[in-house]
Amino acid sequence: MRIIVTGGAGFIGYNLVRYLTGQPDTCILNIDKLVFPGSYHTIKSLDSLPAEKYIFSLTDICNLAKINKLFEEFKPDVVMHLAAESHVDRSIDKPGSFIESNIIGTYNLLEAAKNYWYKLSEPGKKKFRFHHISTDEVFGSLDFEQTPFKEETPYSPNSPYSASKAAADHLVRAWYHTYGLPVVISNCSNNYGPYQFPEKLIPLMITKALKGEKLPVYGDGKNVRDWLFVEDHITALVQIMQNGITGENYNVGGNCEKSNNEIVENICQILDQLVPDSPYRPHKKLISYVTDRPGHDKRYAMDFTKLNSELGWKPNYSFDEGLLKTIKWYMDNLDWCNLVTENQYAGERLGLGK
Repeated sequence: MRIIVTGGAGFIGYNLVRYLTGQPDTCILNIDKLVFPGSYHTIKSLDSLPAEKYIFSLTDICNLAKINKLFEEFKPDVVMHLAAESHVDRSIDKPGSFIESNIIGTYNLLEAAKNYWYKLSEPGKKKFRFHHISTDEVFGSLDFEQTPFKEETPYSPNSPYSASKAAADHLVRAWYHTYGLPVVISNCSNNYGPYQFPEKLIPLMITKALKGEKLPVYGDGKNVRDWLFVEDHITALVQIMQNGITGENYNVGGNCEKSNNEIVENICQILDQLVPDSPYRPHKKLISYVTDRPGHDKRYAMDFTKLNSELGWKPNYSFDEGLLKTIKWYMDNLDWCNLVTENQYAGERLGLGK
């Protein structure tokens, strides 16, 4: 199977590429422009793989001519689209780049996929699928008494990031209904695990706590998210890619609602145990509450009943297991954190991927 993965130098994308390259009879084309949050320092270990297993293309998905050429040359069976600007705070400061990458970039991929698929639709040609990977944030915010998001929950995005992802979801759905492009969409809850950019909540708190820096928590810290270990998300994506019903949406969740306060306190408790001689123990004393960000959604939670009943998927990791594994990984990979942080704009500075 020949699979294009966009955004394969990012957190979820890289974990997906690592998994897929380990499967028999697969060849992966990883398309990424290597700007935040993607990094060459994340994917360089894949360079040793043979070309029949893995190819990397330094490409901006907003470059339609190059995307068309990659489709023609690689001849994919599947596209798994993860490339996106993905940080809410950054979308508030600079929404334009989110509109460009998440909306225009998705449109370009859909057009390239449609044109490629039309050529394959002649008798005897192989099948094709476009899997769009999205977020729970397109559904907006839940009150604490509301039931979790379902696939039919109306979209109600509250940030430039979530609005751009909602627009991308709608484009994918439209290309299915209008042009017949075989698509499937998945929306996931908050991921955590190895290789997540250090600016995100869990790795940020781990790395700051290890250095004895203040742990900034927005507002009162009571905002709730449904947390999903990235390795569980990868198994869900593969199930959906292989067996999901064309034209359908699938929610992926961890059945693990935690407030930001709980997350940060859990990290502090684990570090107290793992680093008993730390001068910063108890790490909880480093917690510092800061001004809440604009439009901070109160709660996200995902109902993945459909994914479980139709495809038999459920998370394998408990939150305690996943968090401990994550903390240990960051403790062992602080050099990686420094490298990706220092070089987050490397591709942009060099004009790469244009």
